[in-house]
Amino acid sequence: MRKKHIVCLGGGNAMPKAVLSGLKNYPIKISVICSMFDSGGSSGRLRKEFGILSPGDIRRSLITFSNVSPQIKEVFNFRFQKGELKGHNFGNLLITDLWLTTKNFKKTIKEIRKILNIKEDYQVFPVSLDNSNLYAILENDRIISGETNIDIPKHNKKLKIKKTYLKPKAKIYPEATRAIKNADLIIIGPGDLYSTISQIFLTGGILKAIKKSKAKKVYICNLMTKNGETNKFSVLDFTKEIEKYLKEKLDYIIYNNFFPDKNRLKKYKNNHPEFIELVKVNKGLSSKKFIGKNLLLKNGPIEHESKKISKILISLL
Repeated sequence: MRKKHIVCLGGGNAMPKAVLSGLKNYPIKISVICSMFDSGGSSGRLRKEFGILSPGDIRRSLITFSNVSPQIKEVFNFRFQKGELKGHNFGNLLITDLWLTTKNFKKTIKEIRKILNIKEDYQVFPVSLDNSNLYAILENDRIISGETNIDIPKHNKKLKIKKTYLKPKAKIYPEATRAIKNADLIIIGPGDLYSTISQIFLTGGILKAIKKSKAKKVYICNLMTKNGETNKFSVLDFTKEIEKYLKEKLDYIIYNNFFPDKNRLKKYKNNHPEFIELVKVNKGLSSKKFIGKNLLLKNGPIEHESKKISKILISLL
């Protein structure tokens, strides 16, 4: 019997933790299509120095799918704290080394998969291998250059983002097209709306591939609004923006409808000042399209509980 196939679009830390870590406990096939145009941190430095694309989001997904000891995972996540390598992540350096040595991205990922002992049912693809950069146009028509300047804004954070675009244009990685074509469910997010998710939809060929796919399209809404990107956004605001970039309607939107106590929220915001408030829940959302649940971890940080997310996603297959 054919296994169900879920394709996840995104990047950053949220999607691997909230979606992949839960889904991998089910007997299904999972393909991840990662954003590749980050310009900050370790990934951004490696892009500038070696002319490769950002390995960070690829690394996070591969580690989530790994079947190795916690110590090996720690090595792949290790970040140097001093010296010339300060700020660099070991996993990023290893991917870069293999990429430069093999001069072939597919071979690079194949070798990493061996080291991390990843099952064949789990695949990780770049959205593109074309060297492009993300730009944003603000409501005052100022253009912001580079993913990191959108993610960590130096401009007036109260200004809304009108649109984002890639320059030069980038085309979809062929194996990503095939994964989308064979998907039963396409998952979008959670993750930064403009600095992460939009760059995937802006890649040439991906909208065409999604349109041709018979898969249901599901968006997992962020838990909190982000300063400089989604100030004062509601569930409906996120949905409208995703559908604007997708250029078609979503089948389902999964959102959190539980509000934790003020002390827990305050503590989280103190540790993460980039986040402003919990995403507002609009009144009268259609229960056929909008799935509202308590999606939070029982205690601690304001993060999605992966078991809750995966249970809902599996029910939609």
